Amino acid sequence: MNAAFGSWLLGMSSVGALGGMLGMAIAIFIVLAATTLGSALLYAISGFGFAVLAAPLFLLFLDPAPAIQLVIIISTVLSIIVLRGLLPAIAPWLLLRLALGSLVGLPLGLVAFRYADPILVRAAAGAMIFGFAILMAVSRRRSGQPGPGKHWTPFAMSPGLDLAAGAVSGIAGALAGQPGPPVLIYLLLAGAAARTVRATLLAFFALSYAVTLASHAATIGIPAPTWLAAGTLIPFAFLGGLAGRPIGDRLGAEAFAMLAIALLAVAGAYTLGAAAVAFAAA
Repeated sequence: MNAAFGSWLLGMSSVGALGGMLGMAIAIFIVLAATTLGSALLYAISGFGFAVLAAPLFLLFLDPAPAIQLVIIISTVLSIIVLRGLLPAIAPWLLLRLALGSLVGLPLGLVAFRYADPILVRAAAGAMIFGFAILMAVSRRRSGQPGPGKHWTPFAMSPGLDLAAGAVSGIAGALAGQPGPPVLIYLLLAGAAARTVRATLLAFFALSYAVTLASHAATIGIPAPTWLAAGTLIPFAFLGGLAGRPIGDRLGAEAFAMLAIALLAVAGAYTLGAAAVAFAAA
C-alpha cells in the first residue's frame, strides 16, 4: 500500500498500476488531505504540531524522503499564513538565537537524512517526541504538588540554552521534518508565556522550514512530482490555518500546556508504533 500510493501521488506509477489502485489511492489521499487540514488547524491554535501529527501518517503511506519533504514544503507555507497578527508577541532576540542555533544543527541533520536507515529515522523521531511528552507531563505533575522540595520551578532561559535548543531543532527538522518539539519543550520548561511561545514558534518555523526547504532543494533535490503533490495539499493546510488562528488567540496557558502534552504523546506513540511495525516486517 505504501509503494502503490506513493507512486500514484508522486506521479511515478504506470498507467496499468494507476488504474488498478485508483480507488485505494483516492481514499488514502482523502485521509492525507483530512490529516493536513486537522494538523493545520492545531498548528494555528497552538503554534506547533503540524509536522508532529502529519509526519507519522505521511510516513505510513510514503517513503521517508518524499514524506518528509512534503511536510517541510507545506509547513513553510502554513507558517507564513498563520503568523500574521502575532508579530507583536514575538521575542526577537530569542528568535534570532534559536535561528542561529538551527543553522548550526541543520547540516548535521542533512547528513543523517542522506545516510540514515528509514526505520531508524521513524523510531528516533517517535522516541524523541514521546520523551518530550513524558518530560512535560512529569514537570506539570511536580509543579502542582505542594510541600517542601516538591514544587517544580522552571529553569531560567539563557542565550546558550537558546542556541542549543535551536541546534537540536535544526537537526530534527532536516532529519525528520519536526523542528518543533525541541524548541517547544525548551520554552515550556522555561516558563514562557503561552502567547509568546506560540508567536515565537510560528516565526521560528517560518524561518527554519524555509531554510530547511532551500537546503533540501540544493543538496538532496526535490522532484517535481513532490512539489505537485504538495500543491494539492496546501489548500487544505490554508483552510485549517485560517480556521484555527482565532481559536488560538483565545487559548489560555493551562489549555496550551495540556494540548502540547496530548499532541506530543499521541504522535510519539504512533510514530514509534509505525517504526516497530516496519521493523517487524523488514
